[in-house]
Amino acid sequence: MNFGKYLMEQAQRHPSVQPQDIVKMCYQAAYGAEHLLSDLNGARRYLEEEYAAAEAKDMELYENISDHVCRINLSAWKYTGMPLEWLFRIFMASAGARNQDSLFDEYQNEAGKAAEEGSLPFGIADWERYLEEYGNRPPSYSDRMSGKTVNSPVHHSARYREAEKPAYRLADRRYTRLLPVLEEAAHRSVPGQPCVIAIDGRAASGKSTMAQQLSKILDASVVRMDDFFLPPDLRTPERYAQPGGNVHYERFLEEVIPYISVPECFSYRIFNCGKMDYDGRCRVESRQFRIVEGSYSCHPLFGRYASLTVCLDVEPQEQMHRISLRNGEAMAELFRKKWIPLEEEYFEAYRIREKADILQILS
Repeated sequence: MNFGKYLMEQAQRHPSVQPQDIVKMCYQAAYGAEHLLSDLNGARRYLEEEYAAAEAKDMELYENISDHVCRINLSAWKYTGMPLEWLFRIFMASAGARNQDSLFDEYQNEAGKAAEEGSLPFGIADWERYLEEYGNRPPSYSDRMSGKTVNSPVHHSARYREAEKPAYRLADRRYTRLLPVLEEAAHRSVPGQPCVIAIDGRAASGKSTMAQQLSKILDASVVRMDDFFLPPDLRTPERYAQPGGNVHYERFLEEVIPYISVPECFSYRIFNCGKMDYDGRCRVESRQFRIVEGSYSCHPLFGRYASLTVCLDVEPQEQMHRISLRNGEAMAELFRKKWIPLEEEYFEAYRIREKADILQILS
């Protein structure tokens, strides 16, 4: 963690920043926005009012204020044309994820060092003077109810508000990975017709996580390629010799492709790899957005069924590290010797990375 670099970035972007604004930044970085969601209807109404007043601008969509928290700019969001409801859902999903008193103290200490070193637009005397004033503020309502004695959030300073016209919402930085996908999905979506997003990529690159997050933001239904593992009778050397043969593509063509792009709901059979047999059905609800998630989801045999294709990549060393944490060392070795080589043949043969509409590399 290097909170100092975020302080420097904010000072450079916003030279009108005052001690009060830095305390606000420290508070947001440590606690997130949970205190703003005690009244969901009020939070939504306030966002709508602030959004209506914001001018659409071609500017940075978000600014990082810590390793974990960012500010999504309303003017930039408005410029992209993405629905405001998506931003509110990101905001809600991010709230409550952080609540660390120790971080708040640590961030304030970092800010004090930056002020003393002359890295901020104000000096250490101004910083300490405001901290004394801030420490005498009464605790917030939620703090009184819980008996906690942490400091309460503050507004931006008058100087900062006048110069910067701040209008943003806090978000967990994990959701910034979704923003290029969301923006492209908004542009490709057609009313009354499902917009299908296919998420392919290497093992442990974050496909399932992205699908889960997108499904919440978009209110989307999800089809998982893991439900189309090969049944035992198809697991032959000849089948595994085919690039992309490590998936029951015949059943996907039969049970998913004819229905994924039509508005009505449908269902498909689930293959349970633990039982090595079919195990119930997955119902795919009628939604504006549908997500197909997993390796082989962009197999050329399926044709161009998706409105938007995403490929997630990961460096080999990081990939094995993540697989070991997720599946254990024994399974990691199986991935190394069998499943990863099969995926690599598929990616190379069909140029999945090169053909994707969006390519992201896990860092």
